[in-house]
Amino acid sequence: MPSSNRHDPAPSPSLSAVGRALPPHYASQEQLIAALRDLWATKHFNLERLEDLHRNVQVGGRHLALPLEEYPSLATFQQRNDAWIRVATQLSEQVAREALSRAGLTPKDVDHVFFVTVTGIATPSVDARLVNRMGFREDVKRTPIFGLGCVAGAAGLARASDYLRAFPKQTALLIATELCSLTLQREDLSIPNIIASGLFGDGAACVVLRGAEAGGTGPRVVGSRSVFYPDTERVMGWDVVDTGFKVVLSAKVPQLVKEHIRGNVDGFLAEHGLTRKDVKHWVAHTGGPKVLEGFESALELEAGALERSWRSLKQVGNLSSASVLFVLGETLEEADVKPGDWGVVMAMGPGFCAEMVLVRW
Repeated sequence: MPSSNRHDPAPSPSLSAVGRALPPHYASQEQLIAALRDLWATKHFNLERLEDLHRNVQVGGRHLALPLEEYPSLATFQQRNDAWIRVATQLSEQVAREALSRAGLTPKDVDHVFFVTVTGIATPSVDARLVNRMGFREDVKRTPIFGLGCVAGAAGLARASDYLRAFPKQTALLIATELCSLTLQREDLSIPNIIASGLFGDGAACVVLRGAEAGGTGPRVVGSRSVFYPDTERVMGWDVVDTGFKVVLSAKVPQLVKEHIRGNVDGFLAEHGLTRKDVKHWVAHTGGPKVLEGFESALELEAGALERSWRSLKQVGNLSSASVLFVLGETLEEADVKPGDWGVVMAMGPGFCAEMVLVRW
């Protein structure tokens, strides 16, 4: 029998639609290895180590913001960031239009735009650059969020849902656009940079969220929880250097997943009168093979529970904040769901921190 203290999701915001977009330029992992081999061979880097690290992340290939042959000419941070602004704006518009179309809405129906990224900077921010391009209303609210990295897709869902609980008649967009290829530090031969060059890809996702009184369909966001792990600021992030964003990526990430995520998830679910056995649909950020394996083992998930996350990782790589939203979109389209099914969206990122979102169909 259902527990009597489980929260009724009826007054909660809904996830009405998810749009996804990838840049048109694609390179297989072998093509990328070849390009980096040519570059780093001049630095006397161990090329066999490069190939091992790239193949170990189990990514088959990635979509790129620019044609592969254009990257060598991007010599400065300004050149890379200018390319980021141009492509991020285009991709964000594309994915927002797709999501609105899926939801049967127009830009005039949008009350608030949340925009998350960690791969470029712009003022006015990309969400502002979309107002005229898309025809949003002049009273549209905007919340650009920079710096959450991989966790921002789940965190953005939580923050947008928090907003819609206060304004239940409104509609919000969450746009996550990441062009990780434009952050690559070509002179950095550190292991974290080599791993990042093999793992992260480019893409954008947009979620249409509607308040409880706005008439939305889809699963309801019942609750969320943020968890910050003390004294872990150097586990993941950027060092901002003269040439741009230099990756900080500790080998401790999978261990932190294994040590903490079970207790985090169990405590979160218990708050809603649930256990892991009640969750039918797991939507996990594609942090890499060791992170997904950490989720599976720590949460004692059944075989295939993270199949969509594994597939997304292999097909397009880790898209940072957009990754978990790609998996969410595929879950909404593909999963065999029944009314009353519970799902958990989860991601981890710089801080170091975790974000969990509880949804119910």
